[in-house]
Amino acid sequence: MYKFLILLITILFIQNCNLNKVVKRHGVQNLEKKSKKIILNQSNKNDIFELLGPPSTYSLSDFDTLIYIERSTSSSRLTKLGKTKLLKNNVLVLEMNNQGLAINKIFLDKEDMKKINFSKKNTKKLYKDNDFVYNFLSSVRRKINDPLGKKRSIND
Repeated sequence: MYKFLILLITILFIQNCNLNKVVKRHGVQNLEKKSKKIILNQSNKNDIFELLGPPSTYSLSDFDTLIYIERSTSSSRLTKLGKTKLLKNNVLVLEMNNQGLAINKIFLDKEDMKKINFSKKNTKKLYKDNDFVYNFLSSVRRKINDPLGKKRSIND
C-alpha cells in the first residue's frame, strides 16, 4: 500500500510537469512578415491599421510616424535560475505623408538594435536630497508610519 501511494504521488507530480517553454509576447506578432505586405507609396493608413492594428507609439516630433513593436521573451533553463531570454525584439518605423500614404519604412531586429549607439550622458537632478521640502516630507512620512514614536531607534 505504501509503495502504491508513493507511485501515485510521483505520477501526479510528473503529469503536471511541463517541458514546453513559456513564451511571453508583447506587441504585434509576426511583425517582420506583416511589414513585407506594406507597399511604399501605395499602402495607406487604413490598410496599415487593418494589417497591424493601432501603433504601439507615435513619434515624439509628429503624428505621421507610426512605431510598431514586437517583443518575445522566454524563461531559460533551470540551471540559469529562471532568467528571461530575449527571443525577438523587432521595431517597425513607418513614416506617412500628409495624404496618409506610407513613404518610408524601417525594420529593426535584435541584431540591428545592438548596433545603435545610445548617449552616455546622465540627466542631473534639479533638487537636493537635503533641501527643506525633502526633509519636511520625510519627517511627515516617519510620523505617519510611527505616530507614537515607539518604532524609532535610540540613535534617531
